[in-house]
Formats: sequence, structure tokens, C-alpha cells
Amino acid sequence: MSIHPTAVIAEGARIPSSCIIGPYCTIGPEVELGEDCKLISHVVIDGRTRIGARNTFYPFGSIGMAPQDLKYAGEPTITEIGNENTIRECVTISRGTTGGGGVTRVGSGNLLMAYVHIGHDSQVGSHSILANNATLAGHVVIEDHVTLGAFCPVHQHCVVGAYSFIGGGTIVTQDVLPFSLTSSKRENRAFGINKIGLERRGFSAQRLRELQKAYRLLLTAKLNTTQALEKMRALSGDDVALLVKFIEGSKRGVIK
Repeated sequence: MSIHPTAVIAEGARIPSSCIIGPYCTIGPEVELGEDCKLISHVVIDGRTRIGARNTFYPFGSIGMAPQDLKYAGEPTITEIGNENTIRECVTISRGTTGGGGVTRVGSGNLLMAYVHIGHDSQVGSHSILANNATLAGHVVIEDHVTLGAFCPVHQHCVVGAYSFIGGGTIVTQDVLPFSLTSSKRENRAFGINKIGLERRGFSAQRLRELQKAYRLLLTAKLNTTQALEKMRALSGDDVALLVKFIEGSKRGVIK
């Protein structure tokens, strides 16, 4: 095991011999790391934190610390992180609260750029990119394959749908539609499907055509949401069905 002599590892921490712990890192007694994790330097990991394999933590990250919630009174809540994430400088990930389910969770294969904040009880899926200073309030859900632009704050209890792209500086106060390209000019708006991103993810031309038909009904056909959903249900494809289900289940309303 490669542990720099300036690192502070509490008794009880579980660290495989394949991990690299750099200078001035601090690891708490209830932390469990997976194989081949690398803490470059000055990383703090505390609380009941479970981390998978092959994650890289850049300097000054703060992982699994107490949530920024005045109601929190030291309850033994959890932080869970999957495999092969890149967590860049000054990222903060707060552990959960009992009122929010008790777990803050990050999936696998994500890139969290510098100064990203993941608030308590948030659930981040896999294969997403959160750009610099993206900020998740508590209880946010980020589904898989999302790109969240720089300086984007996301309001509590919002859901950001799978395969969506949110432009930098967008203030997200309602749910973001799956597959959408959503951005802020004078107001937040969905501008149709995230066509380039979906092509890069291997979506076929047929899948894109079906999604475009659905988005035309939803955004440009001068129908209200209920009327648009009625017509969208007649379209084919699992992607459209997922989109319909997402809208029907939204509690905060969706950005159109």
C-alpha cells in the first residue's frame, strides 16, 4: 500500500493495498475504499462512506462530511460512490440525512469537475458530466448520461432526466426533460432533443426521429401538456414511453 507519511488514516478505515493515498489526506474510521483508488493529495473522506474501485480524487475534495442542513444532529447516515469516477479539485459531497432517506449516492463513470457540490440525499446516476461549479441542493436526482453545464444550480427535489444537456449558467428550478437540450437565455427553455449527444451515445436515426416527433408535439404544436401527452402515447418506441412516464411522474413540473 502506498500511503504518504503525512496522510492521517483513522483506525478502522478499510483501504486495499492497491490504493494510493497522497500527501495530507485524511480518512475517517468508517470509510471503506475499493481497489485501485487514488487520492492525489489533501483529500478528506469521512463519515460512513463506501467507495467502489478505481476512483480518482483530486486535491481539496471533501467527501462524506456532515450535510449542510441545520436539522442534522449527527445521525449515522451514509455516502455511497460507485466505480471509475473522476472527482476533481474542491468537490464536496455531503452525506445523507434521516429525513431524506439517509444516503447520498453517486454511481459509476462520472466526471465531477472542480468545485462541484452534491448536496445531502442527492442521487447521481452513472456516466454523467457535472461541469465546474455545478451545484446540487439536497434531494436532487440526476439520471444517467446527463451533462450539467458550468455554474448550474439545481433546486431541491428536482429531477434531471437521462441523456439531457443543460447549458452553462442555467438555474434549474423544475424537472429537466430526458433527452432534451435545455438552456437559459432570458428564461429557462427546452429547445428540443440533445441530438448531438444522443448520436454520440449510439442512438439510431429511427430513435431520433421518434423523439423529435414527441418533442414537436410537446414544445411547438400549441398543445397543452395533457393534450401533447395524449398524442405522444400513440407514438412508438421505448424512448418516447420513458419521456411520457417522466412527465406524468414529475412533481415540480417540467421545463418546456
